[in-house]
Amino acid sequence: MTDAPLPRLELWCELQCPDCRTALDDVRALREQYGDALTVELRHFPLEKHKHAYAAAEAASEAFEQGRGWPYVEAVLARLEDLERGGQKVLVEVAAEVGLDADEVDTALIDGRHTLLVDADVAEGRAIGVTGTPTYVIAGQRLDGGRSQDGLRERIVAVIEAARG
Repeated sequence: MTDAPLPRLELWCELQCPDCRTALDDVRALREQYGDALTVELRHFPLEKHKHAYAAAEAASEAFEQGRGWPYVEAVLARLEDLERGGQKVLVEVAAEVGLDADEVDTALIDGRHTLLVDADVAEGRAIGVTGTPTYVIAGQRLDGGRSQDGLRERIVAVIEAARG
């Protein structure tokens, strides 16, 4: 095995998707396996069938800007049922729970400062064939998650190891 840098792992995610909650378990395991050598980037792909997914993507963008993106994403996905009922209010509550400036998250949702970022992710996702979540892209390969995560982590590891040489 060489010391070649690891390819970046993109997780195309939707924060009202129950399967994305499961995908975070794989991401956590991969981070434990590879440590800081593996860069995992969240990419937004809110689906129209979930009415709060777009706002959740905007709020997550603000959370990453404030340096607490992954804890925020995990906390939102842990409260899917609450999000369905409470929408933006829940997004702001979760922000406070994970130590973000909740007022700033609320303001970001109102002023739409992350709209361009979310729209760009959606456009790029469509361009590379993302149709649902979770979807992973690593070393130029798209791996679709969805309801069956069986063997997905192993396939990601195989791509990482092949890229290492």
